[in-house]
Amino acid sequence: MTIKERYRRAMEWFQTAIPEAETELHYKSPFQLLVAVILSAQCTDKRVNMVTPPLFEAYPTAEAMSTASLDDIYSYIKSVSYPNNKAKSLLGAAKMLVEEYNGEVPSDIDSLMRLPGVGRKTANVMLSVVWNKAAMAVDTHVFRVSERIGLTTGSKTPLQTEKELCRYIPEELIPRAHHWLILHGRYVCKARRPDCLNCGLTQVCRYYMQESKKG
Repeated sequence: MTIKERYRRAMEWFQTAIPEAETELHYKSPFQLLVAVILSAQCTDKRVNMVTPPLFEAYPTAEAMSTASLDDIYSYIKSVSYPNNKAKSLLGAAKMLVEEYNGEVPSDIDSLMRLPGVGRKTANVMLSVVWNKAAMAVDTHVFRVSERIGLTTGSKTPLQTEKELCRYIPEELIPRAHHWLILHGRYVCKARRPDCLNCGLTQVCRYYMQESKKG
């Protein structure tokens, strides 16, 4: 099977199996999504969604959060991973948004990555979810699933995976493909043990084919 054929068949299956794929984070504005994505680093979306309602009630906008104290922000997010660092990032990002972007979240990757706590993955999430741009955010699920299925081969870094995926996935599908791979990794192609019996991609999956030969 050629790499193009593997991509084509995988994308066709995802379009049929998960036609409406979107983030599982809860938010009502670009700023709130930015906060949620920063909080989600090395933390589950479920935990983030438990923390953000009271946080957003207290600080619904960048302007509101920019006036908060670190201790105040920390008190709302203390149950997520790395709360001290994330509190600093949230306060710093809110202040920069107010001082340099009129309180609005910018829509280009370079400006986004200037914000405290925002790396390439977070910036790409914002671009794809809010503005539907062809940006591929590579988290641990996307990185693992892409390599297992065979969409990437020997990828060493998230950036390498990102470039490979964007090379073969049709541009208009990239925003959804990010969520397809995340959801597949979260619920089917899990880190410790992939649930191959309940996977619709076994016909194109390199890992499954290799395991079948062993059996």
